[in-house]
Amino acid sequence: MTIADPPGLSPLPETAASTALAAPEPMWEVAKLFPPRGQWTEDDYFDLETNRLVELSDGCIEVLPMHPRLHQAILILMCTLLRAFVTSDEDACVLVSAFSVRLWPGKVRQPDVLYLSGRNVRRQHQTHWDGADLVVEIVSDDDRRRDLEVKRPEYAEAGIPEYWIIDPLLRRVTVLRLDGDHYEPAGEYAPGDTAASVLLPGFTVGVTDTFNAR
Repeated sequence: MTIADPPGLSPLPETAASTALAAPEPMWEVAKLFPPRGQWTEDDYFDLETNRLVELSDGCIEVLPMHPRLHQAILILMCTLLRAFVTSDEDACVLVSAFSVRLWPGKVRQPDVLYLSGRNVRRQHQTHWDGADLVVEIVSDDDRRRDLEVKRPEYAEAGIPEYWIIDPLLRRVTVLRLDGDHYEPAGEYAPGDTAASVLLPGFTVGVTDTFNAR
């Protein structure tokens, strides 16, 4: 038995109804509560309450993608190994994203893993660090340039002594050491190799283990 539509009522076309349900109109008014693009300050940034990965660059907010499984597994592995290695330095600290590193006024990044030695404890704050001694970035497929090209000169300009780039796509670990105002490769490592730090003599990571992280 077929139930007819009530008299005087015409059903919405299926496409219109589907569109209305699948793509609700965003609440554009909420965006007006925040500074316009290009006018964000550090105070605006640090007042922002979010569980997303967010960076500040040249007055603009950059929202990063959430980490996929392998990315998170590598992040946890690197953090665990670094923490275990620096235990003799009571004031040293190893953290992971999303914790902010202020590179210079108006430039705030959130490296995947970040290390600051005890001798630089004065640069640790509750909301951020002023620079770091070692940072690790795991290359994201959404924008490979971000970790490979954009952040490299930024971290160098900020004077961060060592920068590790872990690339799951190419299965390669690159260790960069600061040489004046730019980075020079200290080593490029493939599966079967052991990546080694220059800043922290004795700190090594098996590349095969890194990309097999679970």
